[in-house]
Amino acid sequence: MKQYVIDELKPQESDAIGDYLAQHAQPAGVDGLYWLPIADDLLSSEQKAHGDCQPFAFALELLRDRLVCELLVRTRSRVRCSCIAYANHKQREWLIETIDAILNKLGINV
Repeated sequence: MKQYVIDELKPQESDAIGDYLAQHAQPAGVDGLYWLPIADDLLSSEQKAHGDCQPFAFALELLRDRLVCELLVRTRSRVRCSCIAYANHKQREWLIETIDAILNKLGINV
């Protein structure tokens, strides 16, 4: 699995990220897992064409010492579909920039 990982988090940093994600991301129904929705303008043409598969999101997993961001664009309505794919360049850059901005906002310098 391709991932963007922020590791060596201190417990207070992990707590701050958890609080932020609880307010600004969507819970995935399992402790520490969140969905980060992807805006429609970032979707590939195939993802845009798959209306039944929307919404699309990145999965984030917050552990005590790290934040793991999958670089796989997932649909929350199906397990398998051709529109589920690794992030393209635009999507990958958006995810990394978004996570970096969150860390910066929270004063976490990793």
